[in-house]
Amino acid sequence: MSNTQENREVAIRLTDVKKMYKLGQIGGGTLQGDLQSWWAKIRGKEDPNTKIGQEQRLVGQTFMALNGIDLTVYKGEALGIIGSNGAGKSTMLKLLSRVTAPTEGKIQLYGRIASMLEVGTGFNGEMTGRENIYMNGTILGMTKAEIDAKMEDIIEFSEVREFIDTPVKRYSSGMYVKLAFSVAAHLDSEIMIMDEVLAVGDMAFQKKCLDKMRDAAKKEGRTVLYVSHNMNTIRQLCDRCIVLDKGKVVFEGDVEEAIGVYMGANSRISLYNDCDSIPREPIADGLMHIHSIELLDLESPVIYNNQKLKASISYSSKLDFPETAFRMIIFNGNRVPVGMIASQPEIKSKQGLNDLTMSFDLSLLAPGEYNGRIVLYEVDKYGNEVVHDVVGDAFTFRKEYYNPDNVTKMVWKPAVWGNINFPDAIIHNDGV
Repeated sequence: MSNTQENREVAIRLTDVKKMYKLGQIGGGTLQGDLQSWWAKIRGKEDPNTKIGQEQRLVGQTFMALNGIDLTVYKGEALGIIGSNGAGKSTMLKLLSRVTAPTEGKIQLYGRIASMLEVGTGFNGEMTGRENIYMNGTILGMTKAEIDAKMEDIIEFSEVREFIDTPVKRYSSGMYVKLAFSVAAHLDSEIMIMDEVLAVGDMAFQKKCLDKMRDAAKKEGRTVLYVSHNMNTIRQLCDRCIVLDKGKVVFEGDVEEAIGVYMGANSRISLYNDCDSIPREPIADGLMHIHSIELLDLESPVIYNNQKLKASISYSSKLDFPETAFRMIIFNGNRVPVGMIASQPEIKSKQGLNDLTMSFDLSLLAPGEYNGRIVLYEVDKYGNEVVHDVVGDAFTFRKEYYNPDNVTKMVWKPAVWGNINFPDAIIHNDGV
């Protein structure tokens, strides 16, 4: 641990925290759950309340949702928590929010917590929006006068002023999220816990939420824990990030490195892609069909500074000698297009099986993971483009900035710098 971190005030500390669920046994936590489990058991049916994730986390009749978490979070820090579905993210937040208790280990919390774990958490559907604000503030230990002082800010931020005295059961999911986030963000709490809160709601409100959480950490000194599958929002908000996998922390540190670990663990990167099983888009007429794409001259699907990406493409044609062309659109890890490459001149394709090799200059791409979409098309005598085949996930590759022999490492920040790495500036000092 660095001296900087040692001198910071601790907000949350988890020590060897484990959470175990019993499978197929009575003990669901609620009377309704216990009755469901009991009725399924006497009928010989599968327990509807059984929590099952990855098989390797099953031990007999138990499931380890969290298996030895050690984590320290500091005051004023925005910590991102990422991982695949079932990795243990929501379980960790429920433990921190005291929705449930750990099976083993110790959790130390230094401050009041406002949490938003899912749409509807902490709200009573029969109560109005205003009444729910009072209820949540009271749970946090605030007086009516303290809640009244913040009421106008909460209502203004939530954008549901005209419905604030309507029972929240009549709210849309977007309205629910807006009010719930506004309550969590404005009431007096030292720790904010947010689980996929921006998955519902319009883009303008999502940006407002990110700005509010960033201000809560940077300006108000509050601690923010944020779970999301949207890597862009993780980049924009978080100072540090952890990656959960199978109930354990597999990485803790820099946000970009954490995203790299997460994306690498879930990547479909391969030197060879069999395209026959990939569904085609409706615009493809089927007169030509791409069968496979293989990346050449690479030991792994990683390219460096000035390397060109070479690919062997196998395709078949029902036409004889049409003038065809390939277009490749490059997408970044967030599925946003960053550029396009087209083959020139047109290719003469024969009827039957065709094989060709293409070379792509990707030297301007910044480090990161990318996906290629291949379009096989023909330009008819009238200049119209006729699309014969489209492969959406043609291949995936990683771009690294430095040569592997260079020990120096730089972490590219796509949220700040983008996906294009322009050549270094040439500087002339005319005064010397």
